[in-house]
Amino acid sequence: MTNSPVLEVEGLQTRFSTHRGPLVAADSVSFELRQGETLALVGESGCGKSVTATSIMRLIRPPGRIAAGRVLFGGDDLLQLPERRMRHLRGQRIAMVFQDPLSTLNPAFTIGSQIIESLRTHRVAKGRVARERAADLLAAMGIPTPRERLHSYPHELSGGMRQRVTIAVAVSCSPEIIIADEPTTALDVTLQVQIMDLLASLRAERGLSMILITHDLGVVSHFCDRAAVMYAGRIVESAPVADLLARPLHPYTEGLLQCVPRLGRPDLPVTPIEGAVPDLVSPPPACRFAPRCPYVMPRCEQREPPDYRLAGGRLARCYLREQDAEEAS
Repeated sequence: MTNSPVLEVEGLQTRFSTHRGPLVAADSVSFELRQGETLALVGESGCGKSVTATSIMRLIRPPGRIAAGRVLFGGDDLLQLPERRMRHLRGQRIAMVFQDPLSTLNPAFTIGSQIIESLRTHRVAKGRVARERAADLLAAMGIPTPRERLHSYPHELSGGMRQRVTIAVAVSCSPEIIIADEPTTALDVTLQVQIMDLLASLRAERGLSMILITHDLGVVSHFCDRAAVMYAGRIVESAPVADLLARPLHPYTEGLLQCVPRLGRPDLPVTPIEGAVPDLVSPPPACRFAPRCPYVMPRCEQREPPDYRLAGGRLARCYLREQDAEEAS
């Protein structure tokens, strides 16, 4: 892993039109993905993680739209590319693994034909060569009798095998970046570990960079290098995973960790975060976590805190870290 970024997201804002007014699902989202690393986007359901991922891939559909920001990759701003170039880049250089393989795979076609179609569309291989490569990909995913499985339909496979097929499609054109959106949500615990081990080994073998979208801090601790924590459409903290888990700097991150049982520490209670996620059509005017924060101060409800950059490459959007930022500068 190097410190050079392969993907830079700057000020990304994605809005959805509703009968009550615009809902800003991703608001001023900024982060970097470095060469060879796995970056986790963490947070509760509805915080904007998946919207951020689909915005990067330019898969947002009406009533949604990308209203602002830049996504820099390979010298290009992906948000400004003509759709034809973006279609070429999607799958070939940046690929996505979705949480539900049944909605990703076409039930009317065999899995072999779907992998071959990806290879053919991106001009990687065709004919017999593409079929052999498809079988090799299934074998690399740990699917037994891969040549026979080329003729199977998605409904004939188990959930774990279907997800392995979607990963095979995603890596078929040797992309530089994989975005995995809750790739183990629909699987049991044993299969979750197998799929994450598979993604980790592919990253190591192929030198991939990966964005992993998850709400599971256990997965983050075992498989990710850095984490960006999202709340109500905004990134509120980012840090190397070990540092974030050992010493969270934002009250929301602290609350997330207190919701998770800790092995070997039965003395630490599991404490849910009080209150509810704000309405993103009319969010709190300043700090969006202020209504739920145990450390709230008057200014938290008056003015949005800035991003404080701290020692060790950390970032926190919280007035509690103002002094830490001054000491780090």
